[in-house]
Amino acid sequence: MSQDLNLSASSHALDEETARAELYGLLSQLLYAAPSVDLLGQLQVAVTEAPDAGGFLEEPWRELVASARSLNHAQVAAEYNRLFGGVGKPEVYLYGSHYLSGFLNEKPLVKLRDDLATLGLGKGEGMSDTEDHVAYVFEVMRYLIAGDDVTVSNLTQQMAFFSQHVQPWVTRMCQAIQAHPQAAFYARVADFTAAFMGVEAQGFDLVN
Repeated sequence: MSQDLNLSASSHALDEETARAELYGLLSQLLYAAPSVDLLGQLQVAVTEAPDAGGFLEEPWRELVASARSLNHAQVAAEYNRLFGGVGKPEVYLYGSHYLSGFLNEKPLVKLRDDLATLGLGKGEGMSDTEDHVAYVFEVMRYLIAGDDVTVSNLTQQMAFFSQHVQPWVTRMCQAIQAHPQAAFYARVADFTAAFMGVEAQGFDLVN
C-alpha cells in the first residue's frame, strides 16, 4: 500500500484501467492509515479539473483536494486516529464483517479468506489487520485490475470480487463516516469513495 500514485482524478495519459487501479490504490492508502506528509502533499497539489467536464467523480474529487489543502498533516492524522484508531471500539469500523454481520471476525471474513485463497492471494506479513479491512479489499481490487497474471487479474475476477466483498458493505461504511460529526477530511474521502463505488457498480452492470 505504498506505491507512488499519479493523483490526477483523470488523465489523458492514463487509460481507464490504470486510472481505476490507481484510485483503488489511493483509497487503500488513505483508509489504512493517516496519509504520510508526502501523500498529503501530493493531494494538495493534485489536478482537480477532469478532461471531460461534469464527470461523476469530478466534484467529489475537487472537494477532497480542497479539504486536503485546508488542513495540515497533524490535523488529518489526528482525525484518522479519532475516527478509526484508539484503544477498544473505534468510532467508525473499517471492516466488512462489522457491516455484513454486526460482529468482527465472522462468516464474511471466512468467505473472504476462502475466495482469496482461490485467487492465490493472502495477507502480507506486515499487515496486522484482518483481510476484511477496507484497505485490504481495495488493494485486492487494484491487483485484480493491474496485476500481471491474467488468469487472476481480469474483468471476470474483478466483477466477482466486487459483488461479493466490496459492493455489499463499503457504501454503508462511507455513510457511517459521512455521518460522524467529527469527520472533515475523511468525510470527503468517504464522499469520493461512495461516488467511485457507484461508478464501478454501473460499469460492471454495463458488461453483464
